Amino acid sequence: MTLKLTTAEELSQDLTADVAVLMLTHVNYRSGRMFDMAAVTAQAHAVGALTVWDLAHSAGAVPVDLNAAQADFAIGCGYKYLNGGPGAPAFVWAHARHADRFWQPLSGWMGHAHPFTFDTLYAPAQGISRYLCGSPAVLAMSALECGVDTLLAAEPHGGMAALRAKSLKLTDLFIAQVRERCTAHSLPVVTPTSHGERGSQVSLACPQHGYAVMQALIARGVIGDFRAGDGTAAEPDLLRFGFTPLYVRFVDVFDAVTALAAVLDSGEWREARFNQKAAVT
Repeated sequence: MTLKLTTAEELSQDLTADVAVLMLTHVNYRSGRMFDMAAVTAQAHAVGALTVWDLAHSAGAVPVDLNAAQADFAIGCGYKYLNGGPGAPAFVWAHARHADRFWQPLSGWMGHAHPFTFDTLYAPAQGISRYLCGSPAVLAMSALECGVDTLLAAEPHGGMAALRAKSLKLTDLFIAQVRERCTAHSLPVVTPTSHGERGSQVSLACPQHGYAVMQALIARGVIGDFRAGDGTAAEPDLLRFGFTPLYVRFVDVFDAVTALAAVLDSGEWREARFNQKAAVT
């Protein structure tokens, strides 16, 4: 049974005994809405389903305790809030109760129990090592290690709790500034205002000319991204702004909204150069 879920309400209605695996993005990449991982995992387990959590927009930005939530599996990328940069390795996590029981379908040389015996038959390694499916990208892993070390440097200063507190202050400020300084333009905030439901991003609905507006912002040095919707009120085009609390400053928030207001008030997004669609938005 395949479900398209966007809200906790839809989840509670549709998560039934017919569902074997529930895969959810912990922080939704479009809206920035964050699920209650422990509560949702408990719901899934109650109907006999396993959970796979996508942490692409969580790891390094919001506190995540997979063991406490009793999650089954998790995946994520290293290039976003873990600061690994383009091409950074992805990661996988498995709860200890599954690690030695799950057979990795993408079996590879590095996931072999004895990779240098060159056996003709495949024998998976014990524990998490069996999930490796290829040779490590050494240069990319070195860059990711530097990024993660930067994140770990925050530990003596409050760690993820301090980063989360700053993230919420940054996003609160951005929302307040947009509402105060862009009132002449229709830019509804799609991201939840409740701290418990918000990741480390803010998405603004921009039903018209969103792509061009974002390109004009990028030209001014404010790097967000554009996410196309389906043309309906439920799935509008979005301007998406991520806030990495390690290095984004409060003055950056003021500068970003100043640039956004200028782009909208002046109409500079109408320039032809901002309306040429590129492959990457």
